[in-house]
Amino acid sequence: MRIHVAGENSLIVYFSDKASPEVAAEVQQAFYAIRSAMGDKLIDAIPSFASLLVLFDALQTDHIAVRKLIRQALEAKSEQSIQSGKLVELPVYYGEECGPDLQRISELSQLSIDEIINIHQAMEYRVYAIGFAPGFAYLGEVDTRIATPRLTTPRKQVAKGSVAIADQQTAVYPAASPGGWNIIGRCPTSMFDKTQQPTMPVDVGDRVRFYAVDRDSFLDMGGAL
Repeated sequence: MRIHVAGENSLIVYFSDKASPEVAAEVQQAFYAIRSAMGDKLIDAIPSFASLLVLFDALQTDHIAVRKLIRQALEAKSEQSIQSGKLVELPVYYGEECGPDLQRISELSQLSIDEIINIHQAMEYRVYAIGFAPGFAYLGEVDTRIATPRLTTPRKQVAKGSVAIADQQTAVYPAASPGGWNIIGRCPTSMFDKTQQPTMPVDVGDRVRFYAVDRDSFLDMGGAL
C-alpha cells in the first residue's frame, strides 16, 4: 500500500499496480474503514480499480494527520468490516438485433453466438470502478475466451442500455453516447437516475450477474429497441 498527495486537500491510496477481484475487495474494505475513521473530516472517498482517493476538509485537518488516520484505519480494520458487496442481477436481451458485434466476436473467438452469450452470463463480475459517465460501471473480469479488444474506430452513438465488452471488462452504457466497446446485447435496467435514491443500482465492490431474457420480456421491462 502506498499513500501519495493528490491535491491540496486530498490523498490517494494505491493498493496494487494491477486490478483484480481481490484488490477490488480490499479497496472496498478500505473505503468503509476510512469513512468511519474520518467522520466529518472526510469530504468524499472515491474508489477505483486499485486505488482510493480521499478528499478531506482542509479547515479541520491536514495531509499529515489524514495520512496517519488512513494508516490507523487500515491497520485496525477487522473481519467485521469486510463487505463483499451486494449481488445485482441485470437482465439482457442478447442477439444481433441489439448486439451488432456478436458475429465479429464469434469469428474472432471461434465460438458460436450461443456459446458467447452463455459464457458472458455465467460469470459473476466485480464492480471495479464507476466512471466515464454517471452510472457507467466497469465490471471484471470477462472470461478470456470472449475478451475482445476495443473497436479500432469508436461508434458515434451507442444506445442506452447497450451491454458491451472491451478486453476483459464488460459494462452497460447508462445513456446514449459515443463508444468503442463491442456491443452484445441491451439491458432494460436504468443504470443511472438522478431522481432516485440511490441513483445507481450498483456501487464499487458490488457483484453483478447478467441473465438472458427474450425480446418480449425485454420490452415489458421497459427496454427500447
